[in-house]
Amino acid sequence: MYRTDAINALRKRMEQMGVSAIIIPTNDPHFGEYTQNRYKVREWLSGFTGSAGTLVITLKSAALWTDSRYFVQAASQLQGTHIKLMRLKMEGTPTIAEWILGQYPEGEMVAIDSSLFPYSEYEGLRKELAPCTVALIEDIFDSLWEGRPQLVFNPVQYMDVQYAGESPKSKHQRVVDALGVKDERFAYIISMCDDVAWLCNIRGTDIEYNPLVQSYAIVTNTATHLFANLSSISDEVRDKLLSEGVELHPYDSFTRILGEIPAGTLRICQKSKITVRDWKALDIPGARFMDDPVLGGTVNHFKAIKNNWEKAGFEKAFLADGVAWCKVLKYIDDAIVTGGQLDEYTIGEKFAQFRGEDENYRGESFEPIVAFGPAGALPHYSATAENSQIVGKNNFLLMDTGAHYVFGTTDTTRTIPIGELTPQQRRHYTLVLKGMVRLSMAKFPKNTRGSQLDILARGPLFNDGVMYFHGTGHGIGHYLCVHEGPQSVRMEENPVTLEPGMVLSNEPAVYIEGEYGIRTENVLLVEQWKFNKMNEFYGFRTYTLVPIATSCVEWDLLDSQEAEWVKEYNRRVYETIAPLLDKETAQWLSEKYL
Repeated sequence: MYRTDAINALRKRMEQMGVSAIIIPTNDPHFGEYTQNRYKVREWLSGFTGSAGTLVITLKSAALWTDSRYFVQAASQLQGTHIKLMRLKMEGTPTIAEWILGQYPEGEMVAIDSSLFPYSEYEGLRKELAPCTVALIEDIFDSLWEGRPQLVFNPVQYMDVQYAGESPKSKHQRVVDALGVKDERFAYIISMCDDVAWLCNIRGTDIEYNPLVQSYAIVTNTATHLFANLSSISDEVRDKLLSEGVELHPYDSFTRILGEIPAGTLRICQKSKITVRDWKALDIPGARFMDDPVLGGTVNHFKAIKNNWEKAGFEKAFLADGVAWCKVLKYIDDAIVTGGQLDEYTIGEKFAQFRGEDENYRGESFEPIVAFGPAGALPHYSATAENSQIVGKNNFLLMDTGAHYVFGTTDTTRTIPIGELTPQQRRHYTLVLKGMVRLSMAKFPKNTRGSQLDILARGPLFNDGVMYFHGTGHGIGHYLCVHEGPQSVRMEENPVTLEPGMVLSNEPAVYIEGEYGIRTENVLLVEQWKFNKMNEFYGFRTYTLVPIATSCVEWDLLDSQEAEWVKEYNRRVYETIAPLLDKETAQWLSEKYL
């Protein structure tokens, strides 16, 4: 809900501070995709609920920048407000700096919260906003947001080596070796909660849909220092961490401890992953800094390369998830056959219900996307109990859901036909499938970047004059965040190369606004394929075990290899999943998908 009174109160505060504009991001001090409710100031002020966006309030006006995933949603939620929608990467859309300078060309004060902006972005804003001056402020919203949520700290769980495959002590040593400065005193600063979780083998429930602990870490020559809510750590977990060389500190002491690091200690961090507040705490007279020597971050890179235990865990997770998916698909099919009424929200709840039958299930990995017809054209649409469509006829039902299990995280999208489809719908469905299959079958040399493979997924759609604007593939965590880096497959250049052990999604799509959306997503493991005098070559192995609808495939649009891949994939799903299903469901799976 757009809050006129709150924005007016904010403007009064800005006038008192001598500030003409304030930039309000989505993130928290850890720069994760999801944040606790306390940090959802942008959502509270604007009413826009998407997971990405930046709100700018000036004394004169307001605007919100978001990406293509949320154009339709943002336009709807901002309707009737005085906030202008700015569509990122679209021709004619000004940058935040350009828009502010358009109102204040002579220069004014522009405020940012020093605990919410990475230092690299702060450096860029100072240049881009000149002659405006960037003013660093502390959080001012406690006094403006009545009933503002407090931070939540839930119990910390320790992840045993049988699931993680490596101890915190071993990970600490690997990090020290990779940094290459073990002969001098150093402090390696880690702000990302998922990096901390991987490094210390801890998991939690502090952040919705993410098994994370609100935490920081500092790696030194001799120990890993964990900053977390100490009352959330049981004696058993504390003893395990201490035995692994992990020293414990209060969560809210992190910035203070940074300021106490001696000037002679080398500070290692990424400017893009440390807040302005924390950088300035480190930057005392005589302080020395060094960039993280590993592209994408040392811990982030290690986390992306799954070990054998983690890879085996993913197999178990996708097996369990495949069973749940088949039960949901049969539930939908039974309702259609009997003329029963289906709605989007209930289908989403069914996923959690069937997944919950597995004792290793630990919750959904993101808010379920179950969208019928035109809603499918909204890439991040989510139905609610109060606002859920009935599943009708003669269109697509798109379902994108994932789950956390103690041995892995899943993310799968399937689009299924309901009733009769138009020739264009069938063609678009097949072209999306063709792109997914082409990327799945790819073989590529060592040092290949994801951007070099992206055309395999997009090419079939490009040839029809259609496209999707989001990335084709993102990294996936091992019982961690469903979106992780540093690897990706997308049009934009990412210098990180794909390496064996990396796990990533493969999700081409097409969205026809007001009509339908189609997305087919599997999860892939990068693995070694062949080595010869020419090079070392890699390929993909598909983890996902969910059948692909073929009744709407235009087979003449697939070449023989692609068609055989689809048929063989469904055969493999059946042979793997059927023994874990009851007889009736197994028979349905055979009749429907083979």
